[in-house]
Amino acid sequence: MPADHVPCRPANAAGQSTWAERALFGLHEISKILCAPAEASAIIRNVLGVLENFVDMNNAVVVLFADREQPGIADTFIGTYADTAAAKTYFDSFPEQAVGQIVTSRQPLLVPDVARDIRYGFAKSPAWEVAAGRIGIIGVPVTSREKVLGVLLLDRTAIAEDSIVGSIDVSLLSMVAGLMGQMLRLHRLVQNDRERLMTDVAQEHRVASATRDTDSHLRVVGNSPALQAVMKKIEIVARSNVTVLLRGESGTGKELFAEAIHMASPRQGKPFVKLNCAALPESVLESELFGHEKGAFTGALSQRKGRFELADGGTLFMDEIGEISPSFQAKLLRVLQEGEFERVGGTRTLKVNLRIVTATNRDLEDAVSKGRFRADLYYRLSVIPIFLPPLRARTSDIPLLAEEFLRRFNESNHRNLSIDPEGMEVLTACYFPGNVRELENCIRRTATLAEGPVITAHDFACRSDGCLSSIFWRTPAPSDMDMPRSDNEERGNEKPVVPASAGTENEEGACPMPDPATCRSSSVCSAAQGEWSNQRDELIDAMERAGWVQAKAARILGLTPRQIGYALRKNGISIKKF
Repeated sequence: MPADHVPCRPANAAGQSTWAERALFGLHEISKILCAPAEASAIIRNVLGVLENFVDMNNAVVVLFADREQPGIADTFIGTYADTAAAKTYFDSFPEQAVGQIVTSRQPLLVPDVARDIRYGFAKSPAWEVAAGRIGIIGVPVTSREKVLGVLLLDRTAIAEDSIVGSIDVSLLSMVAGLMGQMLRLHRLVQNDRERLMTDVAQEHRVASATRDTDSHLRVVGNSPALQAVMKKIEIVARSNVTVLLRGESGTGKELFAEAIHMASPRQGKPFVKLNCAALPESVLESELFGHEKGAFTGALSQRKGRFELADGGTLFMDEIGEISPSFQAKLLRVLQEGEFERVGGTRTLKVNLRIVTATNRDLEDAVSKGRFRADLYYRLSVIPIFLPPLRARTSDIPLLAEEFLRRFNESNHRNLSIDPEGMEVLTACYFPGNVRELENCIRRTATLAEGPVITAHDFACRSDGCLSSIFWRTPAPSDMDMPRSDNEERGNEKPVVPASAGTENEEGACPMPDPATCRSSSVCSAAQGEWSNQRDELIDAMERAGWVQAKAARILGLTPRQIGYALRKNGISIKKF
């Protein structure tokens, strides 16, 4: 024991500090050490040095258990010994039963005299034979949020079974171990955040490097002629700072193409800021775009930068631009014209240098003609319009996209699924009115419910009448009786006009299929071509008997209302209105 060692005992003379006061002073000194900006091992070693002045102890060791989810990382041994190997040897001298009791129960362990121990194995351990009758043991768990991070073990002078001194020391060591556990938890959180940040930075460097050499930064999957034409136009447009308006149906990947424009431009090293204009009311949208000053409105407790300021030097992508109100259109027009604005509640004019990329699936020309969208704003936004092809116009990309979406699913769910040729044939024959977004949804749903390692044709929802995407076809649906009638429908003798790639249902499900004349898979489409072709009279008769109510006609024929609707459209039978 060191010469300056002063064992902590309850006060027994007037004028001396009480044990509680000394313990409080010790905890204060230890807490200051635990808050120091140093490595965890050095901090714990300093704590053990301080404890020698407040606890009767000979040797001590703190063992920090490695995270079992990170193989290759060993336990850490920190002791009063200067040598780590000596600290490990000291820990190995403790019976495994004693250490296991501390870890599993998460409670302190007190052995007043190793000679009298018959429970934990000290009396039978050769390492403790020489200490019999002279040494006691204290062990406490180092915990944080119910998780045992390690143990603190020490040996001390033997005491009587009923001595209060042991309980007092156990209480102090438990408090120290608790503080130590909180320190370790904070250190590990900081370390994890730092590792995550370094990983992100490394990833950004890899992406930036790939950007300089290849087109991989565009992250657009496909090699169809329609897609290649768009990518070629994007590469040309990206060199300048003109405003771009992305046009296309919902689900065609407008945000991804906007990011591709940014990454292919000289602004690629600057921020790419996104905002969905349809997701926010006008009052919130104004604050989000322009920012606000402190006290500008209720809840504005501090100054806040808007998306325009955050995107300064880079690119601002505004999705669903066709949804903004006329009053907000005027405010946006000024920023596009002058490049300046004021925060909400502010008077100072701010100037920004950024590129605007907008997107919409609306018919802006129709909105302008009807006065719902400002013509001057339209011309400002649509300097370079880029029309994104729907998925049905780039069917050769479907296998590539499906494989990519399945790869992402496998990676995030630790699976190893694949799609067989027949399953891929089902995908390439579908109409996909929801475009790439619907394809991704289809892959995720099918992969989740797939029973085997290979996704087959029968795993898809359309083969079990579970695909509902056909209701989004741009054909005149039977339920759309409140919509204007087309000339073809009024005549009743011709088939309704449908898109070139729209089609019919196959016999096994409701997956939208291409027109049979252009279908690439006769095995898939053959049943769809002939099921109702000779039953026009039967359909009309059933509809007449049901008063032209499709649900009643379906019951007469033993079908579902949706199947009736498909049959009516296929045979060019218009719905009579009364």
